[in-house]
Amino acid sequence: MAKDTNLPVVPSLSGEAGLNRYLAEIKKFPLLTPENEYMLAKRYQEHQDPEAARQLVTSHLRLVAKIAMGYRGYGLPVSELISEGNIGLMQGVKKFEPDRGFRLATYAMWWIKASIQEFILRSWSLVKMGTTAYQKKLFFNLRRMKKNIDAYEDGDLKPEDVTKIATDLGVPEVEVINMNRRMMMGGDASLNVSLNEEGEGQWQDLLADERPLQDETVADAEEARWRHALLTEAIATLNERERAILIERRLTDEPKTLEELSQTYNVSRERVRQIEVRAFEKLQKAMQDIASARQLLPAA
Repeated sequence: MAKDTNLPVVPSLSGEAGLNRYLAEIKKFPLLTPENEYMLAKRYQEHQDPEAARQLVTSHLRLVAKIAMGYRGYGLPVSELISEGNIGLMQGVKKFEPDRGFRLATYAMWWIKASIQEFILRSWSLVKMGTTAYQKKLFFNLRRMKKNIDAYEDGDLKPEDVTKIATDLGVPEVEVINMNRRMMMGGDASLNVSLNEEGEGQWQDLLADERPLQDETVADAEEARWRHALLTEAIATLNERERAILIERRLTDEPKTLEELSQTYNVSRERVRQIEVRAFEKLQKAMQDIASARQLLPAA
């Protein structure tokens, strides 16, 4: 694979004052057809062609900006989030293997998000003390979860909201309470703050169009196809009874009850529950092993 020096220099992003100009500039780069993307990726993979790398990177700069806008609630400059995301994009281009059958946007999206998240974790004082896996999960999901349940209060969460968030994310309730308090102390950047000293423009002017970008739509579709293929391959590792019970309990629109399945298999309801739990754990491990073996996801 090529060295980092073979990767292109992206358009200049000179702080928040130049953000509007940058966003307008990157819209000029054309999106690639699947055929062109594959040919360029092969040229870079086999010959370290810098021009191929440049086209691959510039055609996905809008995807980086779109993803970075989704992290603007952490109080960090959007320009810095985009810059970090661009670094992730270039790493994704460097490691992309077109013969695996997936689009670059699907693969690079993981690198972009990972790069931005690591930057946020390094920047927030509450994280510099070190976090557990629970805290990291909460840090990047708590705002979304609160929005979903209309928990907009500035103070502590209601007990029932704490329970729901903890249950949905699989974390202890005390972690939810503590993280909510620490993030309130960190505060969010106001969308009415001026972009520069002259007072020209406001943060809210940079809010992204909610309509999905073409390459983001493609990425979502490709990711869904990949996850379906991964699930299909992983579920084949279960035995016949485990597979049938797991599908009937978790993968159908109208799941069957433990009582119904206990009668079907002539075992107790508790035995059905045990088989379901074991099958689900085996399925998760199989999916992780398959994904790791194919190296489709960047290292954590």
